[in-house]
Amino acid sequence: MPDGKETTLILMQPGQSGVVVEIQGRRGMTHRLGALGIIPGKRITKVSSMFMRGPVTVLVDRAQVAIGYGMASRILIKLI
Repeated sequence: MPDGKETTLILMQPGQSGVVVEIQGRRGMTHRLGALGIIPGKRITKVSSMFMRGPVTVLVDRAQVAIGYGMASRILIKLI
């Protein structure tokens, strides 16, 4: 559970940056996110999110990546 300066990706505001602390999912999800460059220790910036559980767009290594609401809710971020 997030505490202090840690939050989930869906709770971040657009424009906020942070470092991925943990991905709370099974091997398939962590492998898929790893292929997109989202791994623990990686700095990401939230670009936007859609209303009502839509996809979340993040900036990872100068590339914009859109991930689903369910995946985004399982990514724990330490805010910078």
